[in-house]
Amino acid sequence: MLTTGESRAARFGFIISKQVGTAVVRNTVRRRLKAVCAEALQRVPEGTDVVIRALPASATASFAELRADVDRCLSRLAPVQPAVSA
Repeated sequence: MLTTGESRAARFGFIISKQVGTAVVRNTVRRRLKAVCAEALQRVPEGTDVVIRALPASATASFAELRADVDRCLSRLAPVQPAVSA
């Protein structure tokens, strides 16, 4: 995770190697991770780049387990401050 401080939406990148499984399995893991990150986008500070490397165990992990792992990692980030309207 890298917080750049730029005024843009947070970005997520995924690294899913062939060790995770076949192309079908890798794409399933990627789609699940994208859905989890879309849910978590509001909690990630503006200008943050997050790279997630899927380990082979993610091939058999449930959606809830993936969500818990991503949430645990994102909890290290500083909370998003609400926008102040002028």
